[in-house]
Amino acid sequence: MSQATLRTDRIELVPLSDEHLEHEIELDADPEVMRYLSGRARTREEVEALHRLRLAAAERAPGLGFWAGLVDGWFVGWWILEPPTRADQGPVEGQAELGYRLLRRYWRQGLASEGARELLRHGFEDLGLTRVFAETMAVNTASRATMNAIGMRYVRTFHADWEEPLPGSDLGEVEYAITRAQWLASR
Repeated sequence: MSQATLRTDRIELVPLSDEHLEHEIELDADPEVMRYLSGRARTREEVEALHRLRLAAAERAPGLGFWAGLVDGWFVGWWILEPPTRADQGPVEGQAELGYRLLRRYWRQGLASEGARELLRHGFEDLGLTRVFAETMAVNTASRATMNAIGMRYVRTFHADWEEPLPGSDLGEVEYAITRAQWLASR
């Protein structure tokens, strides 16, 4: 099963491809966008390497991967549903990790939650997932608000090993999740 093109009222979510690379470079070059991820802007070379990994995510599990979000044909950011990659995230079968990253000029417009809601719908209805989770730094209140807004619930706080700790990393990472049953009950 290849990745589907998905649509919301405002966003067209298309499978990430090479044509989106320059947008990914712009996105990851903003230190404010990267504040809770790497703490700094990424170089073109770093993003090019990550782009290849992002494209490969679609090959790891049918229907999952990265999507570029377009509003009126303009790139606004990307969303992801991918299988768990760490042992502490639980079994791969039946679950996926949700993520999103938007260009700063599109923040606070409800786009992150709109795209994320569509990925939850796709994951549960189209792909038959049983659980979707998301992670962020505990101090990332904007991302946590998005997780709450789409019906995800706080699961745990944990501490990741950072080579170069970011401000606030001492407070840990948080995991939020929603099961298919919870999602169905909230509709």
